[in-house]
Amino acid sequence: MDHLIKGISKGNFAVFGRAGMDMFADPPGTKAELAENFRADLGGSSANICVGLCKLGMQSALITSVSDDNVGRFCTNKLQHYGVDAQYVTVLGGEFRVSLAVYESTMDDFQLCIYRNNAVDFQVSNDDVDRVDYTPFGALITAGTVFAAEPSRGSTFRAFENARKAGLPIIFDIDYRPYSWPSPQVAADVLSRAGDESDLIVGNDEEFGFMAGSIDKGLDKARELAAQGKMVIYKMGQEGAITLYDGQEIRTGIYPVTAIKPNGAGDSFMAGLLASIATGHDLRTAVERGSACASIVVSNPGCAGAMPSTKQLNSFLATHSGPTKT
Repeated sequence: MDHLIKGISKGNFAVFGRAGMDMFADPPGTKAELAENFRADLGGSSANICVGLCKLGMQSALITSVSDDNVGRFCTNKLQHYGVDAQYVTVLGGEFRVSLAVYESTMDDFQLCIYRNNAVDFQVSNDDVDRVDYTPFGALITAGTVFAAEPSRGSTFRAFENARKAGLPIIFDIDYRPYSWPSPQVAADVLSRAGDESDLIVGNDEEFGFMAGSIDKGLDKARELAAQGKMVIYKMGQEGAITLYDGQEIRTGIYPVTAIKPNGAGDSFMAGLLASIATGHDLRTAVERGSACASIVVSNPGCAGAMPSTKQLNSFLATHSGPTKT
């Protein structure tokens, strides 16, 4: 069993990135600008991955910072509610704030408004990552948003070094959000470095194209990274995904559903993929189960709360056709 699969199979993940508060208009179908009621839950890509893993029987710990206020405590309480280890969540005073995402559960001109001014998760320091005990974990996971600003950019690369010293493979979700970065060139350079230092890279065709400098070169970039011995998952939306690993290119489809929102799909895919590998599924099946998790999340309100349990995932697979042929 190779280093990456062995690490994933341990089923315990150190996850770097943000926790945030999600507010989504209620009931589903209501536009946020017309809403009288909103539901609140945990959000943020890395926190969502943590929750998704825990719901699928894995263990996860989130390494991040939250603000010293009621919203920060809301996020920490929700992490604990979903079974996520929050011992490495640092509470910071001052003007830094937890991110807030306001959206709706309708694909009709879907709108997502994210408040990221003075984002507290960018304040993760070298001291924060150095105090993590890496020995219980099987792998490190990070979402690309941590690299958009300092000090979290440098501290996460330092966490990569710490993880490698502890023998952990590194899993990287590109998760490119242009609004967080000072410039596209900085983003391309930093994300490319993160990809070079990772063992498993997950992203969509646009993200790989961005790293390559042109959308039509995205698959070539994915193949280049796979040729270095990495596992690469190249997602193509409705067209499914291509998994490149050990000289193979595995094409898989999606599970068609009636989506009520687009967000949360990538986080759920990551959790489903890793949990399925950890529980002994072959790579094709693991990717397909990840795709099923993504379909479940986009067809339900919210993100963290919509992440499926193993029972819910198996029930979905038993009652839905798919995956689509590619």
